[in-house]
Amino acid sequence: MFSVPQSSKSEFLDKARQAREERKGQKEKERAAIIIQALVRRFICRCRLQKQIRKEIDDYFQASETGTSKRNALSIFKIARKLLFIYCQEDKMRFEKLCRAIIASMEVENEPKVWYVSLALSKDLTIPWLKQIKDVLWTCCQLLKNLKPDILQDNKLVTLYLTMLVTFTDTSTWRIVRGKGEALRPALTRICENIMGHLNQKGFYSILQILLTNGLARSKPSLSKGTLTAIFTLSLRPVIAAHFSENLLRSFLIHIMSVPAIITHLSGLTPEVKTHDLLRKFILFLSREEQCSDICVCLEGSHTLCLLGNLIHLGYLNEKVLEEEANHFVKDLTDMLSYCQRYVSQKKSNLTHWHQVLGWFSQTVDYGLNESMPLVTKQLQHLWGVPVIRTLFSDVLSKKLESQEPTPPPPQPSTSQNNLPVKNLFKRAFQKSASVRNILKPVGGKRVDSAEVQKVCSICVLYQTALSTLTQIRLQILTGLTHLDDLLPKLWAFICELGPQGGLKLFMECLNNDTEESKQLLAMLMLFCDCSRHLITILDDIEVYEEQTSFKIEELVTISSFLNTFVYKMIWDGILENAKGEKLELFHSVHGWLMVLYERDCRRRFTPDDHWLRKDLKPSVLFQELEKGKKRAQLLLQYIPHVIPHKNDGYDQLRRLPVNSIKGVIRVKFVNDLGVDEAGIDQDGVFKEFLEEIIKKVFNPALNLFKTTSGNERLYPSPTSYIHENHLQLFEFVGKMLGKAIYEGIVVDVPFASFFLSQVLGHHHSTFYSSIDELPSLDSEFYKNLTSIKRYDGDVGDLGLTLSYDEDVMGQLVCHELIPGGKTMPVTNENKISYIHLMAHFRMHTQIKEQTAAFIRGFRSIINPEWLHMFSTPEVQRLISGDNAEIDLDDLKKHTVYYGGFHSSHRVIIWLWDILSSDFSAEERAMFLKFVTSCSRPPLLGFAYLKPPFSIRCVEVSDDQDTGDTLGSVLRGFFTIRKREPGGRLPTSSTCFNLLKLPNYSKKSILRDKLRYAISMNTGFELS
Repeated sequence: MFSVPQSSKSEFLDKARQAREERKGQKEKERAAIIIQALVRRFICRCRLQKQIRKEIDDYFQASETGTSKRNALSIFKIARKLLFIYCQEDKMRFEKLCRAIIASMEVENEPKVWYVSLALSKDLTIPWLKQIKDVLWTCCQLLKNLKPDILQDNKLVTLYLTMLVTFTDTSTWRIVRGKGEALRPALTRICENIMGHLNQKGFYSILQILLTNGLARSKPSLSKGTLTAIFTLSLRPVIAAHFSENLLRSFLIHIMSVPAIITHLSGLTPEVKTHDLLRKFILFLSREEQCSDICVCLEGSHTLCLLGNLIHLGYLNEKVLEEEANHFVKDLTDMLSYCQRYVSQKKSNLTHWHQVLGWFSQTVDYGLNESMPLVTKQLQHLWGVPVIRTLFSDVLSKKLESQEPTPPPPQPSTSQNNLPVKNLFKRAFQKSASVRNILKPVGGKRVDSAEVQKVCSICVLYQTALSTLTQIRLQILTGLTHLDDLLPKLWAFICELGPQGGLKLFMECLNNDTEESKQLLAMLMLFCDCSRHLITILDDIEVYEEQTSFKIEELVTISSFLNTFVYKMIWDGILENAKGEKLELFHSVHGWLMVLYERDCRRRFTPDDHWLRKDLKPSVLFQELEKGKKRAQLLLQYIPHVIPHKNDGYDQLRRLPVNSIKGVIRVKFVNDLGVDEAGIDQDGVFKEFLEEIIKKVFNPALNLFKTTSGNERLYPSPTSYIHENHLQLFEFVGKMLGKAIYEGIVVDVPFASFFLSQVLGHHHSTFYSSIDELPSLDSEFYKNLTSIKRYDGDVGDLGLTLSYDEDVMGQLVCHELIPGGKTMPVTNENKISYIHLMAHFRMHTQIKEQTAAFIRGFRSIINPEWLHMFSTPEVQRLISGDNAEIDLDDLKKHTVYYGGFHSSHRVIIWLWDILSSDFSAEERAMFLKFVTSCSRPPLLGFAYLKPPFSIRCVEVSDDQDTGDTLGSVLRGFFTIRKREPGGRLPTSSTCFNLLKLPNYSKKSILRDKLRYAISMNTGFELS
């Protein structure tokens, strides 16, 4: 009956729990209050102490400055201990004063107790002093890391802290070791080594790298010569102290030698750059593949490139070491370039960054190095500079190109006046070069596994790797490698000696092998081709043909034969179809060099007849494979169509390419001056005559649509054609008409300037194209004057030229700027080559850009440009104007058809052929051909392809009475029976049928006179 209710019990327990929690909370508050009070008291105490210590420090420095107290080593030690104990950001000024006090103490003469370093000899203070100096020096390092050398105040502090580091990492400036103290030097040196070891562990080299980069990675360095020398001296001391241990060499390479162009800034400042045999030690360290790879991975691309530049510059400065360690040096550079090459990309993407030297690069690019890249590039240029090339290629350059006595050159068969200059060229070239050295041809005899060959191959691999890695300075590399006139000829001589037989066979075998040796040999060939192509591209005609710079003409003939065969075999043997990577690059290098030589030969002959043809290539087989869609046949046609003989059925098959409806038949009817339709059925002959009438007008220079070049009077668009309101429409129409003529196989007598045809073919977009090479085809005198600037020995600035061109346009002087602002930019020795190329480009391209574009637009609406890729510029001129050769009367006679009683043994026919052969000049024979066919040139493939075939018909009456052949007229013609003497009548023709209508003359002299008069009359189709 006294039981407690359940609810009261719960309330009691809850109140008890709450009371406990309140007591616990109160205790925690009290404990927290005690801790806070302790922290506050500690903070206040610490602040009070720090304030007191700072006051003591300030008083100490103030007393020292006023001279009221004299400093000694012990007082400095004590004050330093106090400063280090409280040191924070606000104590920088105090730390600066401490450093100055320490340095000042070290400079006092004959007072050992003042010297701060003297405490190192105190038995009780050695260890505390050593710890203190380590802390002081590391504080100096940390402060150096954040200083900006380009700020004057910071620069002073850099000097101060570096002086501290220089003073206490070497005993050379310590007065304590002079005189009797010399015995102490070993012990004190070990203390210095201990200090440097401590700094290295803390990150000493990283600090120096930051300081150097801040001061040097800019267009104008902000570090003074003394400061830079001090930093480099400091960086060397740990390495020297550790006897060039691998760990410290690694740190030195990663942190110091990767600073942009540091050797450039140091060369001439400190002899230590060349002492200690640094270059050799670096080369040998990096010659171990795993160590070189480790360095590259740590640095990544941008800084690896900086290290590369410094190593190359060191090699340039240490020629003797470079010569002795050439193999290792070449291997190191190749490995480093190969590492960078892995990340060089051909195009922009989300994963690439732009680099001034490497191009698109898939590793992170340090844009902070951009300002210093020009200096790094200058360092890299030493690799292809003359001194380094002479050292590395010493085995090749030491080779003597033996001289020989001249022997008569082989006769050059020629039936055309156009070939006479070629014959004279061979004669001059022979006289100049044959007495100088043997013509370099493959001879073989040198083992490819010999040390000499391996060395030269590895050097070629180095430069080839540089070309494919340093994409933005590729042209600089090629120009440097071609600077020595004798390098490439001697490299070719070296190539000629390789293998048992030399030349082609060895390299074809290499293509089928994947050995390292084969790759290196192919790299040598590739480098030779790239450099030679570049050389011939930048040389003008005078240097190639007359001065014969580097290569003699006969050597170019030999080389072109080698290249032609190599490319042909790569294609025909199926190697190109499956080629990837290095093999594909090799093909493009060899093919590029080949096409430069071929195009140069097309412009100005230096090879014998049929030099480019492959006599072992059967056109029938080629076109069978083309019809079957075989890849090798397509590739052959794409890359080297010049190997196909054009004087056979194969050429005819190329000419008969597929057509479409837009190129349909055009029929023409002429109207005479009286408004009456002229007689005649158009069987292509009338269209040909119509075409020639159009051409006679539009290509007449008096119309000012086209102009003629100086000298050989070849046609090109007139820069002032804009006087015609619709001049661009006219150019497009002319392009269409010319395209139609080529399409129909009609030859027209229009000699174009070769530079204009090159643009029509699109050659000016080729990487092998050079405006200056084409300039003689526009104006040979202007070309000579322009290239004379290139050879001018004095200061070109004295000539008063600017980057502009003044032209007399219809009585007014017009100034054309070659580049924006060009009329105010003088031509100097530095930009004269650019000026020459800009001027050539302006004269041949810029001035007639719109006219040429309109002409090409019309031309290509009829002719697919891909159809013409297989032809060179002279070959296209032949397509347009027919063969340049003289008319082959035997060929014409062989393909002539006779009517009206005439036959090949008829006396009038015999007289006719004899007159054409013996009495007529070449010009009159051309006029005769134009009289009967409307074209003065023979068909491209000979008279067998003249449609309809040339025919001669015996006529008795005038054309208006002529009703055709009858039995009587044929019999009278056959038996030479005349109705009456036809002496008063002239021969006539029907050009639409290629028909000559010839009266049955009684005397040969009458036939000769009448025929000569007829062909000289400028009459049209009415003659028939």
